[in-house]
Amino acid sequence: MNRLSTQQVAKKLGLSNASLSRYILAGKVPAPPEEMAGGMRMRLWTESDIERLREALPKIANGRKTRYQKLREKQKGTEKQPKKKTKPTKKK
Repeated sequence: MNRLSTQQVAKKLGLSNASLSRYILAGKVPAPPEEMAGGMRMRLWTESDIERLREALPKIANGRKTRYQKLREKQKGTEKQPKKKTKPTKKK
């Protein structure tokens, strides 16, 4: 059975190694247990582990909100009222 390191899995999924490691430490994604390999602790991922990770990734909420995301959420909560159209006034 072929097993991949966390760095290889992150590259395969289009994530940075740091992001995947943060998600694991925060408990946001399921990860295989750490194993000793060559005197180092590492997580060795199987294909089934990677599939579980693929399913969990879209469910992760981004913790950082920008000003515009907050405004959009605020607008979704309140009903938008149509703007009244006014005729432009002529300047003399």
